[in-house]
Amino acid sequence: MTDELSLGEVSALSRKVLDRVGEAVVGKADALELVLAGILAGGHVLLEDYPGLAKTLAARSFAQALGLEFRRVQFTPDLLPSDVTGAFVYDQRDSQFVFRPGPIFTGLLLADEINRTPPKTQAALLESMQEHQVTVEGETFPLPVPFHVLATANPVEYEGTYPLPEAQLDRFMLRIAFGYPTAAEEWEVLQRRMGRRSEDQKVEPVTDAIGLLAAQQAIETVTVDDTVGKYCVELAAATRRDSQVLVGASPRGSLALLLAARSYAVIQGRDYVVPEDVKAVAIPALAHRITVRPELWLHEVTGATVVRTVLGAVPAPPTVAGARQ
Repeated sequence: MTDELSLGEVSALSRKVLDRVGEAVVGKADALELVLAGILAGGHVLLEDYPGLAKTLAARSFAQALGLEFRRVQFTPDLLPSDVTGAFVYDQRDSQFVFRPGPIFTGLLLADEINRTPPKTQAALLESMQEHQVTVEGETFPLPVPFHVLATANPVEYEGTYPLPEAQLDRFMLRIAFGYPTAAEEWEVLQRRMGRRSEDQKVEPVTDAIGLLAAQQAIETVTVDDTVGKYCVELAAATRRDSQVLVGASPRGSLALLLAARSYAVIQGRDYVVPEDVKAVAIPALAHRITVRPELWLHEVTGATVVRTVLGAVPAPPTVAGARQ
């Protein structure tokens, strides 16, 4: 891959990646576009849904298609922070302590069932997700570039789980649900399994780490009109004023909304952002940053409910095809 890519090349590359991932994951086109948008924006993605809906398969497939080193950590109640970050061990041959890197030193880390491990281990990811580095016993080690975390969580099983604190939820650029497949899609899953006569699935790489970095750099040149940027700010601010909300989206939420919308626009084949791009990523970017008042839980009011209300209340700027600043 070259060190520089045009936005047209990034758009074509994105379609190829999605096609390759679609060879393994059936019927999740919209969700897969959002996952890729989060990666192209340089962020981390939380996949929160019921077991058996291809969350792990999607993460592994993206790592293979993007040519990234992939490691999976199965989070359990007895997992220690050093099991993720690594630790110093004594080398008897040299009579000194040396650092043994943990699985977090990779290109794409799958944090499987992240809500099954205690807060101390969850917090071990905070520094790496935000600062792209790990500090062990006062010594700092940089992580590989690019570095992304795709985490999975089960939203309905509470026994033996530790809900993610708001501070860590806020570190995820997007939270995405896959949902159950249709009957036709589920039958296609069965047909593909019978056809390949093997449980394992392998996705051929489309690019590599250097190519992904070039794509992420190209995303920085996407045109964002001032009206669209202010629309992102107004949406985030409206979540703080909503009467159903205890805590609304922070400025990090409006920034995530804008960054994800840029990547989403390129995936759709445009080099500029329109309000529809913002709307497409609004719930994944903002819903998990909203804390609803406890008395409304029985009424099934969620962060997504609030975002839908805000999208209907805040007027979107007019869309001008091909608009430039």
